[in-house]
Amino acid sequence: MSIRRGLLVLADGTEFAGELIGAEPVSGHVSGEVVFHTGLTGYQEVLSDPSYAGQIVTFTTPHIGNYGTSPIDNEATRVHARGLVVREMARRRSNWRANHDFDEYLRGMNVTGIGGIDTRRLTKILRGSGSMSGAIGESSSKDLLNVAREERGTAGVDLIGQVTTREIYEVGSGPWKVVAMDFGIKSTILACLAQLATVKVVPAGTSFDEIRGMKPDGVFLSNGPGDPELATNAVSVVRDVLDAGVPLFGICLGHQILSLALGGKTFKLPFGHHGANHPVRDVTTGRVEITSQNHNFCVDASSLGDRVKVTHINLNDETNEGMTVEESRAFSVQYHPEAGPGPHDSRYLFDRFRTLMEQR
Repeated sequence: MSIRRGLLVLADGTEFAGELIGAEPVSGHVSGEVVFHTGLTGYQEVLSDPSYAGQIVTFTTPHIGNYGTSPIDNEATRVHARGLVVREMARRRSNWRANHDFDEYLRGMNVTGIGGIDTRRLTKILRGSGSMSGAIGESSSKDLLNVAREERGTAGVDLIGQVTTREIYEVGSGPWKVVAMDFGIKSTILACLAQLATVKVVPAGTSFDEIRGMKPDGVFLSNGPGDPELATNAVSVVRDVLDAGVPLFGICLGHQILSLALGGKTFKLPFGHHGANHPVRDVTTGRVEITSQNHNFCVDASSLGDRVKVTHINLNDETNEGMTVEESRAFSVQYHPEAGPGPHDSRYLFDRFRTLMEQR
């Protein structure tokens, strides 16, 4: 295989020379907001997670692709990340269940990346300066710098519209009826919900009247990419759901949308939370969970009124990770309880959702 030389150029002018991997970049380059992911495994689930729309993912684990890929590990039908950065990509797989090498997978999904990069140095830059736009390609450093500086990133960009379902569909056959608002939902989340309910997955723009007409026992607000301030329809719908007394469970972007519906505020984190090893403490029990996370925005806990009780705190930076709504059947967490990829410490939250529906 011939080596394709390429560059990663950040918006601040920092350059990294390496080897292009995966598909040939359309128009000679790919661009996005460069973030880093600290998980040891799960590269396929990460890249196919719709929450990574608009982003170039840097894997801090130095050796990526050694166990290949399998269709059953996809979290969506296509890769949503704009691109990826790795220290070293495995040239062959070593896993009995794998169907393709990692590079074959990237080519098949039309995803471009760059390898041979000092990902430790890159991660330290992002930790110090915050996530920033970048571009990968074979073009000159000057051209890639211009592309990086023109990239809008995730703030103020409607990425939900790029990943939500276009049509309503149904999964599962459980006894409860759940409407899941799709802001970028993952297949493993649906698998968890399908164990307890018959789930109707609806587009992000679905109205409250449409949801009410489905007579759900509960409403689920999914994960998703981008700026929660742009999810104006969802915020309005959630207010109506709360007023109607329907049990509600939100995760990740859904957690942020619920906070906005309650009059709270959100803000953008310097470099976000991206990984499968984030410690979170449940302040109601004292229990610590190791969680899977992918978000750039966060709920401002100080903006939440008396109606809200904070339930979970991130032990790395003490940011808000969960809440319940007093006198309402509603709660949410900032992380991914299904943990695809990651530990299963938080799957009890689906049982909590079922209990709320039973009590109603």
